[in-house]
Order: sequence, then structure tokens, then C-alpha cells
Amino acid sequence: MVIKLGSRGKRVAQIQTLLGLRPDGVFGPNTELAVKMWQKKNGLLPDGIVGPKTWKKISEVDTDFTTLNDGDTYKTFSKTDFITKNGLDVVEYFMPKDEYKSGPINPEYIFLHHTAGWNNPFNTITQWANDKRGRIATEFVLGGQKINDNDDTYDGVMVQSFPKGNWGYHLGRNGSNHMHINSVGVELCNFGWVKDGKTWANVRADESQVVKLSKSFRGYREWHRYSDEQLKSLDLWLRWIAERDNIDIREGLPKLIKDYGVKAFEFNRDAYYGKVKGILSHTNIRKDKFDVFPQQELMDMLTSL
Repeated sequence: MVIKLGSRGKRVAQIQTLLGLRPDGVFGPNTELAVKMWQKKNGLLPDGIVGPKTWKKISEVDTDFTTLNDGDTYKTFSKTDFITKNGLDVVEYFMPKDEYKSGPINPEYIFLHHTAGWNNPFNTITQWANDKRGRIATEFVLGGQKINDNDDTYDGVMVQSFPKGNWGYHLGRNGSNHMHINSVGVELCNFGWVKDGKTWANVRADESQVVKLSKSFRGYREWHRYSDEQLKSLDLWLRWIAERDNIDIREGLPKLIKDYGVKAFEFNRDAYYGKVKGILSHTNIRKDKFDVFPQQELMDMLTSL
């Protein structure tokens, strides 16, 4: 199978959906650019051609790729707000039941992810509900700032995509399917690494939203900064989930950071096989992922839990 510039059809639309593009089924210049950027990000030859290697890797089951359309689409869903005991405002924005897996589950892990896309958490969930990839989702999505103009409409907004006690595929290939079922995930609206002022999607980042690390993480020094509002909401969310699901949030990343500093975010063989409980990042169990990264403020928050 080779899909490239000029190709058309359902397989092109599927690739576009996986990359968060509008699935029109036409492999044009924008799709080619998105494929090249994705290949570069994932250690493949950035030729813009979807051959067997790219297809195998691009179709792995995880939640990293969400919509690059930052339009306001949340009005198609009903919304219900509630406030947790520790003061976090959460919006229930539940997908149809056939878009997630039914429980019960026994949560032992909390996973931190990136959407690798725009700031609107409702858009992320809307795409999960509308794509053709199956039951891929995390229970929560945390909104952020719009990377190119500082729009903070969704900054720090925590949204729940399906009811407690259920689950979705969100980790991709790892050494323990047990983690898929028995983990609670949150997607942080964040583009990840920044190079020459631009994100992987060729979007120029506002300078105020770029953080420069003291040392490179997975090949990059500059990253899309987690906002103060995101970190504030994430702190409250972690404490709430710890009580809700009886998960020890002092384990995992908080303990690893205290022991190893920024190296805590690197691949961890024990975590890959499900042996490390508590809070983990996607980078802990996947060498090919970039979510999340060791921003100092994030590390300070995690070690304070």
C-alpha cells in the first residue's frame, strides 16, 4: 500500500482523520505536509508518502492526534457542569456509549497525555466521537491557551468525555494491556515541541507560550508551555482523582522526579510492563512519544502532591 500526493478515497480520509485533518479523502499539499511533519516527529523519513512503515505506525491506537480545527463545535453536545469537593469545575461532555468501553475498572494508574492540537477540549472530544478509529479516548481533556494568539477561553477548563468507571484505548502499544483498562487518562491541550518558532503542525507559536529547557528532552529544547491555569486545574484534578479512585498520586512521576529529576519523564521499562503505579506520562511507556515534557512548574506541582 502506497498513498501519496494525488491519492483519493476512504484510506486517505482515514489518514486525515488520524492526523486531525478534515477528512475530505483528497491527498493534497496540506495532507502531504501533515504527513511529513508527523513522520519527522516519529522518527521516519519525512517524504510525505504513506507506505507500509508509516501506515503501521500512524494507525497505532492512541489519543495523541486530535483535530487541528479550532472552530467552536461544542454546541452539538449537551453539557453539564459540576464542582468537585476540592473546588475544580468539571464539564461533563459525554460521547455516545459506542465511543468508549464499558467498565467496571479498577484504576491503578493516571496517565498524562497531549492532544498535540489546539486549545479547545470540546473539539478534541467531538473528533473522538466522530472519527472511525474505534473506542479511543481518555476520560478527561484539559483545555489550554490558543498557541498563536493567547486566546484563553478554554485555558484550564477540565472536560469529562465519558462517565466514571469506563475506559478507552489511549496508550498504544505497550507491555501491559492491563494499563489500558485500569487507568484514568487526561489529555492536556498542548502542541509539544517547538522548533524555529513553529509546532509540528507548522503553526507559529506566540513567544510567551514557549519554554526553553536547560537540556534537550527527546531532541528538543523548546516546548509549548503548560499554562498557569492548566497546572492549577491539573493539581486539583489529580488530588480529586486520587480520592475518587483510590490511587496513590505520590507514586510514579512524583517519586521518580525526586529520585532522578528530569530523567523521570524518560522511558521506564518497569512502567512499560505496568509495574509502576500512580502518575505516569506517555513518554514513560513509549520511546516514540513526546507527551509530556519536564517543564519545571509541572515538576514542582507533581512533587508537591
